[in-house]
Amino acid sequence: MKTGVLASGGGTNLQSLIDYEQRGELRPAELVAVGANVPGCGALERAAQAGIPTFVLPHSSFATREDFDRALVAELRDRGVELVVLAGFMRVLTPVFLDAFPHRVVNIHPALLPSFPGIHAQKQALAHGVKLSGCTVHFVDTGTDTGPSSRRPPFPSCPTTTSRRSASASSPRSTASCPPWCKPSPPAG
Repeated sequence: MKTGVLASGGGTNLQSLIDYEQRGELRPAELVAVGANVPGCGALERAAQAGIPTFVLPHSSFATREDFDRALVAELRDRGVELVVLAGFMRVLTPVFLDAFPHRVVNIHPALLPSFPGIHAQKQALAHGVKLSGCTVHFVDTGTDTGPSSRRPPFPSCPTTTSRRSASASSPRSTASCPPWCKPSPPAG
């Protein structure tokens, strides 16, 4: 299934997908395009290094969200995309986009939904003192992180975890154990 990935940032979730594909573990999905709304974001570099075609559509160049979404749909359709993965894509999609890919848009959210929807999910979870953290892969609907979940791998939260570290851990390659970087760091000096 020809898969397009949309991203806005560093591309750690994208890198997980690339790694899965390179090991043959992403089938039947095939990464055929990476789109970004932020020129120069790290996801574009990761895609280029993996040989995946990229495109950039700065959302600020469009008068409305619907105009932006129409342009995204056109870019993805031009590449034959059948499934769309939002991997750190920091835009809320409109029905214009969702209707073009019905039941074919999934999001990688860095928290165990329904808790902590929207942005800064790791920061919210840490502030709340959660004992388990993780990510949710869910189908996208017109709400914010409200679509049906397809995967929710939890892992223990550690007291030394920062929101940046939690974001990395909640990528699709998370494991059920506390990641090694979550252990207390040795004192500087």
